[in-house]
Amino acid sequence: PACDTPASTSPLPARGLGPVHMSTEERGGSGPDPGAGVTIGATVPTGFEPTAAEEVGEKIGAEARIGKDRGRIYFRIGADKLPLVHRLRSVDNLFVVVAEYNNYQFKESKEETLLDLQKLASQLPWTIALEVWKMNNALKKKRGRRRGGNSSVLTPKGDVSKEGDTEADSPRPEDEEGRDEDGGGCAPAERDAADKPLKFRVTCNRAGDKHSFTSNDAARDFGGAVQEFFQWKADMTKFDIEVLLNIHNQELVVGIALTEESLHRRNITHFGPTTLRSTLAYGMLRLCRPQISDVIVDPMCGTGAIPVEGAIEWQQSFFIAGDNNDMAVNRTVNNTNHILKRRQEGGSSAPGLRMDTARWDLCRLPLRASSVDIIVTDMPFGKRMGSRKKNWDLYPSCLREMARVCRPATGKAVLLTQDKKCFAKALSRMGGLWRRSHTVWVNVGGLHAAVYVLKRTGLGCSGDPGRETP
Repeated sequence: PACDTPASTSPLPARGLGPVHMSTEERGGSGPDPGAGVTIGATVPTGFEPTAAEEVGEKIGAEARIGKDRGRIYFRIGADKLPLVHRLRSVDNLFVVVAEYNNYQFKESKEETLLDLQKLASQLPWTIALEVWKMNNALKKKRGRRRGGNSSVLTPKGDVSKEGDTEADSPRPEDEEGRDEDGGGCAPAERDAADKPLKFRVTCNRAGDKHSFTSNDAARDFGGAVQEFFQWKADMTKFDIEVLLNIHNQELVVGIALTEESLHRRNITHFGPTTLRSTLAYGMLRLCRPQISDVIVDPMCGTGAIPVEGAIEWQQSFFIAGDNNDMAVNRTVNNTNHILKRRQEGGSSAPGLRMDTARWDLCRLPLRASSVDIIVTDMPFGKRMGSRKKNWDLYPSCLREMARVCRPATGKAVLLTQDKKCFAKALSRMGGLWRRSHTVWVNVGGLHAAVYVLKRTGLGCSGDPGRETP
């Protein structure tokens, strides 16, 4: 289907759509019940939606559903569980859902559709979502990660809610302005900022082949209506709040972003030419379900995204990272040291990373036979690193070496590659050393790639049952 790239566009001038915001004194009332349910949306690496949903159930106790548009999941939580949401490792971006329509009736003409979107802005139940956004800002401030911007919420007079929201649901004036670190009210600078209108932008993501409008059209017209409704100021770069308009065929979801930038860069400071996303690394590790005392190896570690992510999350396992490139090994060491330094500066009592790094020939690993429980790695695609021609020799050699060091009958391997034809041929030449369990199809930088989950059979590397190479 036709698909627009994300568009963030400046709203149109005010179009006389009616209500403007009320002051906190006019509104009064209280904030949402901490246990009140809100719907959180998350973008995740495509193909890993079930893995992310499983993590949500495990860590938050909520049942997540996979969106119709690939790469998104949704789950409902109490507002008091918002801190737990930021501990999820498999999500790239988070947003709170204002409203969602599973079968939105887009008009055939562009003008009618855009007019409907303008009208929609004043009919949405904004109140609770804005309160969650403000709570999220307070969390970021406490954790020392906030980058500025005021956190006041300006709610329009006559806010129409489909879930029974009224003006009485608005926050108390003392809650509106926020608190300083000692909990004794807000600083003068914050009071001045509270009198200023919020800066915002609207970002639209559209996918489908039956729309008469583009992402830019929708973001511009919907944004113009939002600007008129709240009297906010449009700013495409230094915005306080980002309104999301996600459209997939007949599905329409309006949300407010809770993350300023993707979480996939969270552990990496020294990047290489093909650095793997931390969220994708976590998803690959989760597929192999590491256990206590497992030895997990990444023989082509690059910048160390996989072992670093694993050593942080699975602290009872031991990780070994290696590469045949000196620069890659140095990047892995630097990324590891950065995390340890950050912990030290933050006064963390967390233990050091159970991880070693080495330079080696991945076809002649300096590891004993049958000494490794799990192998997880991002294999060269043959595009920015290596070549397709070299892969025809490399893949069979490294698969056989992986089989040698991996424990027969219990060992596993999770391998990412875009060179699927070469991998399939190499796997067929292994003489039954590996059995493919299943495959996860993923999008890596616009490339259609595959994550292969393999299980080590009981065959020795010579092909005889139970025989191991010394």
